[in-house]
Amino acid sequence: MPLRWQILWTNAPGAPLHKADGFAIETQNLRKVYGKKVAVRNLSLSVRCGEIFGFLGPNGAGKSTSIKMLLGLVKPTDGQALVLGAPSGSVEIRRKIGFLPEDFRFYTWLTASELLKLHGKLCGLSALSLAERVPALLELLGLTPHREKRLREFSKGMLQRIGLAQALIHEPELIFLDEPTSGLDPMGRRLVRDVIRAQRERGATVFLNSHLLSEVEITCDQVAFIKQGEIVGTHDLRTESGGEIRVVVSAQKLPAETVAGLTRWCTSIRKEDDLLTFSTNSKEVLPEVHRYLAASGADIFSFTPERLSLEELFLKIMGEDRGL
Repeated sequence: MPLRWQILWTNAPGAPLHKADGFAIETQNLRKVYGKKVAVRNLSLSVRCGEIFGFLGPNGAGKSTSIKMLLGLVKPTDGQALVLGAPSGSVEIRRKIGFLPEDFRFYTWLTASELLKLHGKLCGLSALSLAERVPALLELLGLTPHREKRLREFSKGMLQRIGLAQALIHEPELIFLDEPTSGLDPMGRRLVRDVIRAQRERGATVFLNSHLLSEVEITCDQVAFIKQGEIVGTHDLRTESGGEIRVVVSAQKLPAETVAGLTRWCTSIRKEDDLLTFSTNSKEVLPEVHRYLAASGADIFSFTPERLSLEELFLKIMGEDRGL
């Protein structure tokens, strides 16, 4: 971690973070109904303390409503939600949460420094703490040259970064980020990604929703897929052994009965001319599959395993609901 980040996070006052072996968020059969519309049907998930958790789904899947229930901004119709060990909506727990909404609206007549001081005071920070944390956060987010500029003069990317700064001003234990890299160029996305990782290093939990699956893939520890208000899959991005593996085989003299026999190990088997493609959830079976193909008399020119990208996995899990 760069020195300026170490100074910012280690010198800041505050209660110790929750133990890493606990859960920052736990929900069981969480449900929200608006009239005849079911926004969230049956949300059950667990988010461990100290991890970066990605929350993914198509438009209308219930992501925003779920986050509002976890923040205590919307009351669930049914089900339970614990946030930092207490029922969601607890005033005391809200003090430990940072939030960057997707469609935020700040007071455009304030300067960057004034905005952070305002939010810091709302979070109960002293003038002494703010005198240290405001310039440190502006430096962290690359906004020091614009500290006295009014927000009405900020670009979309600059607003996004000052929005992240206000979510971090009180050193929260749990941080909800809704599209944190929206409107940012590649350098800005990398900066925000590094800041998010720095939060994990100090022990905070980050709950992240983003349309940029490539960013999620290289930032998050774990992701959950939500569809029609229910969790339909989870994926651990920290382990190389987890997730589906696609194998592309270039081979000749491959009998149809040999291809059919692959079903004992593989799924999604497809053969077109000399190209065979199949999927498996375990890399341990690949040597056995290779020996099986060779023993059938096939001439194998290449045998190439590759793990599905998060985007491919998203499209496969969501089926026809391909809109993010």
